[in-house]
Amino acid sequence: MTDNLPEPTTPGFVSDAIAELLRRLGIQFVALNPGASYRGLHDSLVNYLGNERPEIVVALHEEHAVAIAHGYAKVTDRPMAAALHSNVGLMHASMAIFNAWCDRMPIVILGATGPVDANKRRPWIDWIHTAQDQGALVRNFTKWDDQPASLPAAIESVLRAYQVAATAPRGPTYVCFDAELQESPIEGTLDLPDPARFAPPSPPPGAASELDTAATRLAEANAPALLVGRVSRDPFAWQQRVELAELLNAGVATDLKVAAAFPTAHPLHVVPPAFFADDALRKLLASADVILSLDWFDLAGTLKSALGTTSPNATIIQCSLDSYSHRGWSKDQQALPAADVALLGHPDATVIELLERLRRRPIKPKRAPDRPPAGKRRSGGEGTLSLDDLADAIEVARGDRVLSWVRLPGGWPTTRCRFEHPLDYLGHDGGAGLASGPGIAVGAALALKGTGRIPIAVLGDGDFAMGAMALWTASRHRLPLIIVIANNRAYMNDVRHQEAVALRRNRAVENKWIGQTMDDPPLDFGELARAQGAEGFGPINARPSLDAALSAGFAAVARDRPVVIDAIVARE
Repeated sequence: MTDNLPEPTTPGFVSDAIAELLRRLGIQFVALNPGASYRGLHDSLVNYLGNERPEIVVALHEEHAVAIAHGYAKVTDRPMAAALHSNVGLMHASMAIFNAWCDRMPIVILGATGPVDANKRRPWIDWIHTAQDQGALVRNFTKWDDQPASLPAAIESVLRAYQVAATAPRGPTYVCFDAELQESPIEGTLDLPDPARFAPPSPPPGAASELDTAATRLAEANAPALLVGRVSRDPFAWQQRVELAELLNAGVATDLKVAAAFPTAHPLHVVPPAFFADDALRKLLASADVILSLDWFDLAGTLKSALGTTSPNATIIQCSLDSYSHRGWSKDQQALPAADVALLGHPDATVIELLERLRRRPIKPKRAPDRPPAGKRRSGGEGTLSLDDLADAIEVARGDRVLSWVRLPGGWPTTRCRFEHPLDYLGHDGGAGLASGPGIAVGAALALKGTGRIPIAVLGDGDFAMGAMALWTASRHRLPLIIVIANNRAYMNDVRHQEAVALRRNRAVENKWIGQTMDDPPLDFGELARAQGAEGFGPINARPSLDAALSAGFAAVARDRPVVIDAIVARE
């Protein structure tokens, strides 16, 4: 933000009061792409708040603004704000909002509409940028939305939007401000409420009777298994999960679709994190007599993939608040899981209560789970690198640096994932929509700046190509960030689908590449990075060049520079 601006005084306009309330709520940043519909709020953020937070984070696209807020929330567990210009900006950002919704990440989205009073609209543009019930565009994938019609209503809406977004299960909220209301002067005195009196409640652990039953089943189990899914970034909660697993001698599985939840080097972490059920997970679940799911993403689907049934013989203990987020429009709730003990609670709070109960009772000796061997290393072949090459090279180049892996692609050699802290890996985007990776990486870098951690994202070429302009925001705000592009110059997921259809229909498999490749001409991602003020390397197709680029990249982030390394990988 510009220096030498005045400190806030008494709010003079409705938008001043909104900006002041955002400051009091502790919102650090507002990511935005400028728009006239919220020019009043924009002026208040700049000229009323002055040097006070929140700071404006400029993005080149509304989808990036929301993705940046999403990445910030993945690190902090707290909402930041994103401002969207009228209906057109909301439509641009809708995919990013859906990602945050599916990922259960809190964002306070500040929208605006042209004057609701038709008599106040300018010809042409205000009419185009005014919508009836604008929140309906995203109502099916936000927790709550509102369009307040007065200053008192606007204050309550912002307080509620923050509270609802930050209350488990978390998610994005949307408040749409009438352009005319924003620019209206405040009449009379203004008494802004204390945000502390509207703080989100602590998440519950589940009912006492169900907790007692769950503790008894776990204590009496022969071979319990823990499926650790959507949990917080709290280091204390991390240690509590480790204590629970050690107390039960339980085998643990984690998931690459969500953030790091358990130390991967721990002897009880017997299932390397992955996107889909593998042999290690099948073995763990097949031998388990009690399965504790700590908000595991898609419990029923995982059981079906691993065991062929959604109702195995093992006792299922399901701990989750996610049913509060389930809607009819989107099927992001996944299949309905069976549960012998249903704990309607947050995993962090539930583990504390389970530990308290288990420490007071005898625990039957457990059968120690087996840890799988390291996976076989894959070679990229002539003229390309493999994902194993990328993993090996990054491990060598990092030295003793502390990394936060923002994103990993499918096929990553997960047996070499080294997650020792809740911020070591931040998970996927929730909605599995391309273009999210760069923006989320920038948001994570924004939250991690100054912590000593280096955010690193390994993105697919399709994901980066669709969201590449988010990188400019990292350059503008001097954010240290490394993006490695696993570039196979094709939409490989869809190649596999085309192959499957061709085989099923007895048609030409060699045609699976038509309409899928990005190699004629190939994209120059290094040049695209440099055009946005970042350091760009590549295309790189050999290990020595990759090692040199990573060495230069880590040197660049030490100077607060974002880095893109374009690595040509095999079409595995």
